[in-house]
Amino acid sequence: MPPVSPMLAKSVPSIPSGAWYEPKWDGFRSICFRDGDAVEVGSRNERPLTRYFPEVVAAAIAELPDRCVIDGEIVVPTAHGLDFEALQQRIHPADSRVRMLAEKTPASFIAFDVLALATTTTPVGRSANAAPPLSTRWPSRAPRST
Repeated sequence: MPPVSPMLAKSVPSIPSGAWYEPKWDGFRSICFRDGDAVEVGSRNERPLTRYFPEVVAAAIAELPDRCVIDGEIVVPTAHGLDFEALQQRIHPADSRVRMLAEKTPASFIAFDVLALATTTTPVGRSANAAPPLSTRWPSRAPRST
């Protein structure tokens, strides 16, 4: 997995006019690398997460461009909000438990930024106004949970 770290949130006293910002999500900050059918998901500390979230890998293959690097967050959505405890349970050494939990408590990947697309890259040191939201890049793709 390439050494690419996500842009992490930082506390500020106020949000500048016209700036883009993200809410605090109750999940694992991640980078998703897709190259055709090969998908790697890494943590904010560049640790591999791919094997723990097969449904996120399947969604990346189905929904993302063939060659891209996406900064985002893995979450477990429920009827009552995001469930961080259920997400933590997903990190388990037994493959059979990983598969069972993928069915029982499926995770979703919330995409924040496109860091690379095909052979074009967006600078990692992004400014608040560097890029429009993903929804304007792929308007035909409605957000969905996996």
